[in-house]
Amino acid sequence: MLPRVTTIADLSTPALVVDTTALARNLDTMSAALPGARLRPHVKAHKCTALAREQERRGHAHFTGATPREIVGMARAGLGADLLLANECVDPLRLRALADCPGRVTVAVDSDETVDAAAANGIREVLVDVNVFLPRCGCRPEAAPRLAARARAAGLEVRGVMGYEGHAVAIPDRSERAAKTAQAMERLAQAAKEVGGEIVSAGGTGTYDLNTVATEIQAGSYALMDGDYGNLGLPFKRALAITATVVHVNDRWSVADCGLKALGMDHGNPTIDDAEVMFCSDEHLTFTPHGSVRVGDRVLVWPAHIDPTVAYHDRMHLADGPGVDAHVVDTWPVDLRGWDVSR
Repeated sequence: MLPRVTTIADLSTPALVVDTTALARNLDTMSAALPGARLRPHVKAHKCTALAREQERRGHAHFTGATPREIVGMARAGLGADLLLANECVDPLRLRALADCPGRVTVAVDSDETVDAAAANGIREVLVDVNVFLPRCGCRPEAAPRLAARARAAGLEVRGVMGYEGHAVAIPDRSERAAKTAQAMERLAQAAKEVGGEIVSAGGTGTYDLNTVATEIQAGSYALMDGDYGNLGLPFKRALAITATVVHVNDRWSVADCGLKALGMDHGNPTIDDAEVMFCSDEHLTFTPHGSVRVGDRVLVWPAHIDPTVAYHDRMHLADGPGVDAHVVDTWPVDLRGWDVSR
């Protein structure tokens, strides 16, 4: 266990570090923009019940998850007032764990098979997941009323619909992002009319202020932010970095101990202030610093995509500032990692 006051420079690396000032600012900014039930924070972005408690403290008591493990873990942590698994599941063991956990759980369905699996394994409430032009899950809009009827006939309560405009959330041009969002939500709104229920759940950090159709927004990345969303001019600051140690220096490049096994790389290379990142390999990040660095120096590595980055780590260290000389004031477990619902 770390001492109560430890500098970032004393941490074993690579290690997740969260700037508490930036985190608090992000949470406060979102709670002012989308108060109460207007936001259903997505815990897949941080996988941390301690951080979820900070969101709850600011009035956001309903949460979204991407895995049964996230939902069950939140419920067991006392954060189960209203949980949405915004994902399809047909695994009886996991569905039963969701049904039996101490919380209110709603599950997304988009097919006869997912409806039947939910009903057969004790799930009580569902949302019909509608495809809104993202090539992922979700039924065709015209199929939504039939699926809702099938769910109700099986004894499930249909609370409404959901759809994710994930193809739009990271478009750099705001007007294009808004147009794609409106197109997607027109499709979802039509399905909502035919399905019924009080919930229209959609959106993300990139469209939190553009999506006016959804009754609740499923944003998650806003809390910690990352390089991808950082390009959109949103009022949220990057709060999460990885501290890494420089392990090699020559006259052409330097290397830090933060590679593919510590970083989500699906959105491209991470960044280092005052340096150019060349590439990442399994355990190494090769970069060219703008100034001089020495072996043993610490650098802060800013991930392009926080969600998979966080999932690589067991804990995040909270610091009282953004620099490597900041003090660690707390450590939070990343306790919603993995897929094991028995934990």
